[in-house]
Amino acid sequence: MIVCFDIGGSAIKGAVAHSAERIEPLGRRATPLDDFDAFAATIRDVIGEAGGKPDRIAISITGVVDPETKAIKCANIPCIDGGTLSADLSDILRLPVLVANDADCFALAEAGAGAGRGHRIVLGVILGTGVGGGLVVDGRLINEDGGFAGEWGHGPAVASMAGTPPIAIPAFDCGCGQRGCVDTIGGARGIERLHRTLHGKALSSEEITTLWQQGDAESARTIDVLVDLVSSPLALTVNITGATIVPVGGGLSNVAPLIARIDTTVRSRILRKFDRPLVVPGECRIEPGLIGAAILGLGGEAQ
Repeated sequence: MIVCFDIGGSAIKGAVAHSAERIEPLGRRATPLDDFDAFAATIRDVIGEAGGKPDRIAISITGVVDPETKAIKCANIPCIDGGTLSADLSDILRLPVLVANDADCFALAEAGAGAGRGHRIVLGVILGTGVGGGLVVDGRLINEDGGFAGEWGHGPAVASMAGTPPIAIPAFDCGCGQRGCVDTIGGARGIERLHRTLHGKALSSEEITTLWQQGDAESARTIDVLVDLVSSPLALTVNITGATIVPVGGGLSNVAPLIARIDTTVRSRILRKFDRPLVVPGECRIEPGLIGAAILGLGGEAQ
């Protein structure tokens, strides 16, 4: 038995996992943001609901673990930012603790229990507030020791011209410190930014995608530019990784026509040709973070 967690800036969600198919939810608590002792105590309280001592703890979290120092970068939860979360919690709980990025855990969930089943190389993609990703090969997470593999949303990869007919696209500043990242135009905030740039109108991503599906010309132009901008870096990532399936999570994965457009465009820009969908909505619609953390924890010992 393991206890797995999905931790974000708002909530800590826990579950008991006996197998990848048997995951039983535990309590959901508010995330203590500025007090590590309170953070650790909340983790301990949830573990206490499990009804026995787990073999290990596995955590899906918003943040990235440095593969060499094991320090975590997690701006959303200041009390753990810069610390060695795995070692720190292990010392307190007296249990092995595995920690992985939430996008990596999404990829693990899809590879083990979702759209990636039966595929050797699974590239999990997040199109949510921003853009993220994770890579699983032969059922194992490439980032088991931490790192940035699969993070196709960052790096100056966005074209300066896009759409039909082409239009100039600014290189927007990104929160990672670079300019022109896919993250700046590919997620929900990116669609909104593109729409303001193209049409001077401030609409939500939900409004833009809904209007597009209703035939609105301005929203159709925004989606056309978005698909063009996102598809080339995603196609390059598929070429480099050799992924044979790309499950998509995050809020925009619920807009099926958008994912279908991206899929068609990506397949037209990659070396290997597929006569089936490649970029598909993820199948783990409920708690993929917990599922991925469970698979992580069930797959091996903490380092």
